[in-house]
Amino acid sequence: MSHRVLRAAAWPLALLLIAHRILISAVNGSPTDDFTTVYSAVHRMLAGDSVYAQAYDQVDPLYLYNPGATLLLTPLGLADNPTAARMAFILANAACIIVALALLTRLINKPLSGATLPIAIALACATESVTNTLTFSNINGVLLLLLTGWLYLFIRGAQGQTKKMWLAGLVLGIAILVKPQFAPLLALHIVKLDWKGLVGGIGVPVLANVIAWPLVPGTEDFTGKLLPYLGTTRDYANSSWPGVNAYFQLNSGLYYTVWAGMALIVAAGLIALLRRRHTDVALWAMTTAPLVLVGVFFLSSLGQQYYSMWIAPLLFTIFARRNALETWLPWLGAVLCLAPMSWTSVQWPDAGRWMNFFAGTAGWAFVIIGVSAAALGWWAHERVESRHD
Repeated sequence: MSHRVLRAAAWPLALLLIAHRILISAVNGSPTDDFTTVYSAVHRMLAGDSVYAQAYDQVDPLYLYNPGATLLLTPLGLADNPTAARMAFILANAACIIVALALLTRLINKPLSGATLPIAIALACATESVTNTLTFSNINGVLLLLLTGWLYLFIRGAQGQTKKMWLAGLVLGIAILVKPQFAPLLALHIVKLDWKGLVGGIGVPVLANVIAWPLVPGTEDFTGKLLPYLGTTRDYANSSWPGVNAYFQLNSGLYYTVWAGMALIVAAGLIALLRRRHTDVALWAMTTAPLVLVGVFFLSSLGQQYYSMWIAPLLFTIFARRNALETWLPWLGAVLCLAPMSWTSVQWPDAGRWMNFFAGTAGWAFVIIGVSAAALGWWAHERVESRHD
């Protein structure tokens, strides 16, 4: 099949799917409404009421952003019409997802006029992550753009355009400000001995919170209530391995053995990938950053399945001559954490309910093992070749 035919087929599919996700899925909404939680919080801030006055013993969506991120999100509260504001937020996230996929297309040196971009948009819109991001009207699409924007600037900076490292750090700093889960990505700047990116990556969230602290009402509740809550592991809407433990109350020996084993596998994969940081910086960064993030999803106290959208850079490495997706295991993992499948079963009700909750957990584990095994395989193969030489 020619590229022209692929492009002709892919664009109608992409446009139809993105229109459906926005106009039907998102407009219809869901009982889970992340936007109203944020909108109400910034309205409380503008009214001078405590932002963090919440009931932390309930399962309704809670406002979890720090004061600096609250200040950044304040413009959302300036709209008087919450329905219009929610729709604008949904459109902004959809646009960010499309731009992010366009950036990844350019990172792999594919033309935006080709079939790669519409195929990527269509596949993205078919995932649980994008569908729920738009339906729940949360900020994950913006964060995907920040992630890919940082990768684009970081890779270009590492390839010689050193001034771009300043911008890369600022972009990563904004992502960390909104979601601290991105903080471990600072390790890529450390490995490249790049202090420019570290200045922005650390400085932005610190400075934003210093500025916001006296401006955001109720910061004493942030330190006294929200931070202790964030230090706990909740047993609902949590696909991390600690979330599995909180749900099933696993034997402590089993829990810690799996946790430590997966942490070692992540570390081994990251160390093995370091050999690529000079010879193929794009492949290294686009594989390492998702492995870091999936490790965070699996090992930390909170991992939600729609975070899986952020492994998109890894999936774009399929065009590289050598990549970590050449075996079936990481693909199985990607399908489990991205496919919008309901496992509800009349025949096996308990197993189906558990799969609905924890398919993402299994998917992240398979991605970690598959990517790390590939990286270790490259390392072993290169050692054998060097010995022969």
